[in-house]
Amino acid sequence: MVETLTVELPSVESAIALAGTQENNLKTLAKQTGATLVMRGQELLISGTKNQIDLSQRLVQALEEYWSQGKSITSVDILTARQALDAHQEDTLQELQQDVLARTRRGDVIRAKTFRQRQYIQAVRSHDLTFCIGPAGTGKTYLAAVLAVQALLSNEYERLVLTRPAVEAGEKLGFLPGDLQQKVNPYLRPLYDALYEFVEPEKIASLMERGVIEVAPIAYMRGRTLNNAFVIVDEAQNTTPAQMKMLLTRIGFRSKMVVTGDLTQTDLPNHQTSGLSMAERILRSVDGIAFCNLSKADVVRHQLVQRIVEAYETFEQ
Repeated sequence: MVETLTVELPSVESAIALAGTQENNLKTLAKQTGATLVMRGQELLISGTKNQIDLSQRLVQALEEYWSQGKSITSVDILTARQALDAHQEDTLQELQQDVLARTRRGDVIRAKTFRQRQYIQAVRSHDLTFCIGPAGTGKTYLAAVLAVQALLSNEYERLVLTRPAVEAGEKLGFLPGDLQQKVNPYLRPLYDALYEFVEPEKIASLMERGVIEVAPIAYMRGRTLNNAFVIVDEAQNTTPAQMKMLLTRIGFRSKMVVTGDLTQTDLPNHQTSGLSMAERILRSVDGIAFCNLSKADVVRHQLVQRIVEAYETFEQ
């Protein structure tokens, strides 16, 4: 028997936040519950069976931390809330929603969007060496950069070192103009982008001149010992086993290293073993090292990214 429940929302802003752009959130809620959800002004109409309405109502309540304050809600937020309800983790969900990691220069709030992202953040905070492996869009590098910048600004570390292999995704480095640093800058752009979210560009230039922030290709790491530093190794799937071993042995006293990568996007020459893949096999059982695996469910970019990752996974099986 089809029933209809009317939920009165406290403001127009809360209704807009819950409905989402072009009512995408209502469509996602409907897909998750089987109910029909329609927003009329400040009233949310939920139609369906008693069980469908009950689940929809519980999901809407689980998202109240966001819509009650007019904060935007994403499909990832809804899927995480559904996971919490299924696992009876409502309290943990509330902690996730309220745990603000940082605020950008524009005042935007940065927080973990999924339980696995939160576990990743906790692992970085509690370990000197953390590996994070997962597909594009899961926040691997971004969250590491957020933690690193926060630690640097609070004087927990003397410097921040960002590095990644200069391996081309179907392009040739030699054809790019400029000296070596200018050639590798395009490959380090994602790391710069994360920095610009929290530090003024002029200040970044000053910090880089003083060596407080160093952005460099892996080749620059050889022969060094990185003391009192927060080190992020990005795109680690493109390191060779020798490069990975060299990087991991750079860790000095009072230092922390986060290694991120996506084993499905290796740009190494054919038959070349990925240093990240080998490190996972060798080090997973080593005490004091954390391994975090993110999946398509943790993708926090455009909804299409999640579908693209899922389609490729299906094709490659």
